[in-house]
Amino acid sequence: MTLTPTRATDVRVRRLTTTLYGYAFLEDFILLYPVYALLFSDAGLSVGQISSLFALWSVTGVLLEVPSGAWADAVSRRLLLWLGPLLTAAGFALWVLLPSYGAFALGFVLWGAGGALGSGALEALVYDELERLDAADRYARVMGRARAAGLVAVMAAMGLAGPVLAGGGHAAVGAASVLVCLLAAATALRFPEHRSPKTGHESWTATLRAGLAGARAGRSVRGALLLVPAVGAVWGALDEYTPLLVRETGVADGTVPYLLLLIWAGATAGSLLAGEGERLGTAGLATLLAGAGLALAVGAAEGTPWGLGLVALAFGGFQAATVLADARLQRRIEDTGRATLTSVAGLGTELATVAVYGGYALIASGGAHSTAFAVLAVPYLATAVLLFAGAARARP
Repeated sequence: MTLTPTRATDVRVRRLTTTLYGYAFLEDFILLYPVYALLFSDAGLSVGQISSLFALWSVTGVLLEVPSGAWADAVSRRLLLWLGPLLTAAGFALWVLLPSYGAFALGFVLWGAGGALGSGALEALVYDELERLDAADRYARVMGRARAAGLVAVMAAMGLAGPVLAGGGHAAVGAASVLVCLLAAATALRFPEHRSPKTGHESWTATLRAGLAGARAGRSVRGALLLVPAVGAVWGALDEYTPLLVRETGVADGTVPYLLLLIWAGATAGSLLAGEGERLGTAGLATLLAGAGLALAVGAAEGTPWGLGLVALAFGGFQAATVLADARLQRRIEDTGRATLTSVAGLGTELATVAVYGGYALIASGGAHSTAFAVLAVPYLATAVLLFAGAARARP
């Protein structure tokens, strides 16, 4: 049977998206995520030592974010998506085989390096392959579903980690996590890739310079680069504090996980609806951010379990806006330096997230968690105002 051109394109897009959704799920279906702090504590580490491990993890990601993006533009992106989970698997194996501070530190370096290899490379590969198939307009919908798959994986891992830990201890949880990473690496080999990596010993540095030059030369690219951390950093940092916000509403500790699932469900719904949001335009994106910011402020200030419904709605809006900001950036980048510039945006998000952690600590140390959440809704309102102003200037 001979496929029509449209049918053949749909088949190729389906192969790409199926691989992407499987890869995104496996990347986050890590049973160690909800319990690795317990592993560290059981190994005798102090709170200070555990905190230093988290800092080492963050620093590794920050230092490797942009260089790894440039590397993804210079070599095969599929290769990096295969290598990243293998490094992470090696780190997790170290944790359970040699539970000690040194092994934990090396494991975090490997995990941070593995994550950096995929950051920028994944988005660039997916966008370029969709563009080759004349389906770039599906990018936001596809990436939204991929992020939803990752969120579902996290929730599934949270549900399974307890029983596996109870039945087999840290060794069983670690073995399951290593296996999932290996499956992710195997899945990465199914990604189609039709670009030709650059050659020559100067290809990596030349790619880095070319990508950064593209950001300096294009005002629209610079604006899109700044929008990614402006949208993603604050709510990404607040997510770490949602258990404290939920507990502050007065519910029993046993109820906290269920209300957290409500918030995660809101973010998942936002991912699934992101594709519909591509029609919003700049003013529509500004309206989405403003509405989500107001929902966050009001829901957090409410201080009741009912208010968490608004927080879930806000997180859904922020997740959708994060996907749309990424799609906006991809549309404005020329093929050269796509992964590099995506990694620059990722670096901006990482640095802004660290700043939010510091701001949250200052606010919450002298007040309630609900106050910190409400105050940190303000940056979204400010971003919305700037987007409205930009949309107004763009009108003829």
